[in-house]
Amino acid sequence: MGSETPIPAEVLATWQSLSPAIRSALIESETNSAANNNASSNNNDEKSAGLQGRRANASSGPRMDDTTSNLIGGTSFTKRTANPAWIQVRSEVYDAVKAKRDAELAAKVPVDISVTLPDGKTLSADKDGNPYQAWRTTPFDVAATIARGLADNTSVARVTYVAYVSDYDPEEDGMGGVDTLADSMAELSVEDTADGGNGNSNLTMLWDMTRPLVGAVSKMEFLKFEDDVDARTTFWHSSAHVMGEALERLYGSRLTIGPPLAGGFYYDSYMGGSEGDGAFKEEDYKPIEDEVQKIVKSKQKFERLVVTKEEALQMFQGNPFKEQIISTKIPDNTRTTVYRCGDLVDLCRGPHVPNTGRIKAFAATRHSATNWLGDTDNDMLQRMYGVSFPDKKMLKVWQENQEKAKERDHRRIAQKQDLIMFHELSAGSAFWLPHGARIYNKLINFIKEHYWKRGYDEVITPNVYNLDLWHQSGHAMHYKDAMFCFDVEGKEWAMKPMNCPGHCLMFAGKIRSYRDLPLRYADFGVLHRNELSGALSGLTRVRRFQQDDAHIFCREDQIEEEVLGALDFMKSVYNVFGMTYKLELSTRPKKALGDIELWNRAEAALARAMDTFAGKGGWRENPEDGAFYGPKVDIKVMDAMERVHQCATIQLDFQLPIRFGLEYNTGLKEEGKQFARPVIVHRAMLGSVERMFAVLCEHYGGKWPFWLSPRQIMIVPVHKEWNEYCQEVRDRLHNEGFYCDVDLSKATFQKKVRNAQVASYNLQLVVGEAEAKNGTVNIRTRENKVEGEKKVDELIDHLKQLRDDYQ
Repeated sequence: MGSETPIPAEVLATWQSLSPAIRSALIESETNSAANNNASSNNNDEKSAGLQGRRANASSGPRMDDTTSNLIGGTSFTKRTANPAWIQVRSEVYDAVKAKRDAELAAKVPVDISVTLPDGKTLSADKDGNPYQAWRTTPFDVAATIARGLADNTSVARVTYVAYVSDYDPEEDGMGGVDTLADSMAELSVEDTADGGNGNSNLTMLWDMTRPLVGAVSKMEFLKFEDDVDARTTFWHSSAHVMGEALERLYGSRLTIGPPLAGGFYYDSYMGGSEGDGAFKEEDYKPIEDEVQKIVKSKQKFERLVVTKEEALQMFQGNPFKEQIISTKIPDNTRTTVYRCGDLVDLCRGPHVPNTGRIKAFAATRHSATNWLGDTDNDMLQRMYGVSFPDKKMLKVWQENQEKAKERDHRRIAQKQDLIMFHELSAGSAFWLPHGARIYNKLINFIKEHYWKRGYDEVITPNVYNLDLWHQSGHAMHYKDAMFCFDVEGKEWAMKPMNCPGHCLMFAGKIRSYRDLPLRYADFGVLHRNELSGALSGLTRVRRFQQDDAHIFCREDQIEEEVLGALDFMKSVYNVFGMTYKLELSTRPKKALGDIELWNRAEAALARAMDTFAGKGGWRENPEDGAFYGPKVDIKVMDAMERVHQCATIQLDFQLPIRFGLEYNTGLKEEGKQFARPVIVHRAMLGSVERMFAVLCEHYGGKWPFWLSPRQIMIVPVHKEWNEYCQEVRDRLHNEGFYCDVDLSKATFQKKVRNAQVASYNLQLVVGEAEAKNGTVNIRTRENKVEGEKKVDELIDHLKQLRDDYQ
C-alpha cells in the first residue's frame, strides 16, 4: 500500500485544542465504527446473505414471537408525504393521556427528601432554601443548586435511592414492564438496572434530568457526554428520536426501532415496498440534517409519559410495527412509557437528555436496507444512521477519523491484498485465500508457541453433539436460536458454538486428583453460530470461526495464580501486536448463581492478581457486571487509531462444574471433604481468530510486520540476465520458511519496485550484476529505504532474528 493520507493541519490543530476528556469521548465513539460501518451492507449483499438464515438479533430488531403475517406494513406507507395527518392524531391521543397522568401526579403527596453527592455531601434544599421533595424535585434542580452550568451540561443522572416513598409504585410508573429496546441496549451495557423491585440492588438506575425524584437519594451522579459511556448512550438515544422526528416530518416514515450504538445511532422505518419511492438515497441526507437543525434550534423538551397497553395501542394506531411490539412485548394490564419531543411520540423506556438543544452537531452518515426483525421474509425497512455531538469541533474530528478508518477498513485491505473472499453459498464464512491463510496460521502458531511454554495441553473435540449436551450445559435454554441444529436418526443435534461443554466431558472422563490440577485444555476447534444474515459483516461478525479457546480446571486456591498467568499471557501477546490495554474487574451481578462466599473469595483472588499484575489503581471495577456464573476480567485493547476492542477475556465459572458433576479427589480423609468441585477459568487471548485478523488488519493498516506478513520478500532482478540467480536466492529463502517471490515479469525495473511496494512486501531484494557475482542482494524496505548490500547467509540470519523476535 502507499503511504497514509496525512491529517490536515487545521484538523490537527482542532484536535489539539480539545480537552483530554473530549478527546477521550471522541476516541470511545470510534470504538466500534468499523463494526457499525460493516452493518451498512448494500441491498444486494443483504438479500443474498438473507438466504442463509433468519435468527433475530439485537443489532437488527427486538426479539418477539412471530405470531402474525410476515408482511404487516401494508398501506401504512404508500408514498412520501410531508407532515402526514396521523402525526396530529397521535399528539391528540398523547395530550389526552397526559391529562390523566398529570392528575395522578397532582394527587401524590410531596415528601421532603435529601440527596447525597458522590463526595459524600448531602443536600436537602435549593439555593433559595426550598426543600427538595419527592414528586417535585428533579436531578436538574439538584444540579442547578450546585451550579447552573453543571445542570446545563449534564446529559443524564445516575441515581441510587435509599428507598422509594410510600406512594411510589414502579409498576404504576411503567418501570415494571418490558424495555422494548432491551436487546439493543443490552448490547451496549447501558446501566439501567431498575426491575421494579424495592431491594437495594434494584435502586440504582439512570434517571432523566427533568424527571421528579421518588425518594431520598444515597448517591446522585451527573453524567456528561465527555466523561461517561452511559451519558453518550443517552445522548445518542435522544438524537435517534430527533432524527426519527425529522423522518416523520419530511417523509411520513413509519418508525420501527431506533437504538443507540457504541458510536452513534440509527432508525429503521417502513417506507413502502421495493417498488415505491420510499428508499433512502444520499440526496436525502442534507434535508434530514437541515430538519434536525430546525428541531435542535427549537429546544424541544423530552417528556416522559406512562401509558397503559391499551393507551399505547391507541396512540400508535396505524403503525403496524409499533402495534406488534406493544401486542407481543407488553403484558396485558401493565404500563410502559413513551417519550415526546416536538411532534414525535415514541415507545421508549428512556432516559433522555432534557431538550433537543443539547445536540449541537449532527450528521446523517449512511443508509441501508434491512428487514423487520432481520427476517428477509418480513417487510423491507429503510435504515438511516447518524452521529451527533454536543460540540461542532467533535463532529469535525469524528469526520476526519472516519475518512482515515475507511482507508484501514479490513474488507478493503483484504480484497486489495487478496487475503479472503466470501460467497453467498456460504454467507458468513470466510474463504481464506493462500495469502490470508498464511496470516491465519501464523496467528494460531503464535498462540501455540505460548501454549507449549506455559503448560497448556492442546485437545481436539467433536464439531457436532447431541443437543442433550447443550441442555446439560444450559446453553440450549438461552442460546439455541444461535445454533445450527439438525436431525440425526430422529434426535436433535447441533454444531458446537463453543468448546467448554466438550472440555467438561473430557475432565469427567476419568477420576481426577488434586495433584492433577490445574488442567489447561486448549482447543482451536471450528465453531459455528447462526448469526442473523443481515448482521454478517466482513470478519467482525461471521458464522464460522475459530478461537484460541482454553479452559483451566483448577482448585479454588489456584485461582489467583492461574489468573495472573493468563494476564501475563495477554500482556505478552498484545505487546507483540503493539497494542495497549485496560483492565476491568466485573463483579457479582444481581442474578448470580452459587455460593456468595465463594463469589467473594474468587473476586478477592482476582483483585489480588490484578493488583500484582497492574498495581493498585492500575485497573477499575465494574460492579455487578459479571456473568451469572462467575466474575470476569474484561480486557479492552487499543489499536493504532486508539479505538477500543474487547478480544481477550478471563472468566471464572462456578456453574458448569455443577451442571456436569465435575469433582476431584482432595486427598482428605474427613467425611464430606474427600471430593471438591474445580473452578473453570475460561480464557482467550485473541478471541475469535477471524475478528482478531480484522482488528490487526486495521491496526497495521495492511502493513503487516515481517513475522506476520503474507508477503515478506520480493526479489527484483535489474535485468533478465540475473533471473536464474534470483530464483536460487528465492529457493534458499523459501527453504528457510520465508514467503519469498521473484518478479520475472517483463515490467520495467522501476515498475517492479513500485508493484512490490503497493503489494506491501516488507523487503525488496534488488539483484544486478554485482550482487550475482558477490553472492549478495541489495536490500530495500517497504518504505523505500535502501539498506544496502548484504550476503545471503547474513540476510537469512537477520530474517530469522526478525521472525523469532516477532518483528
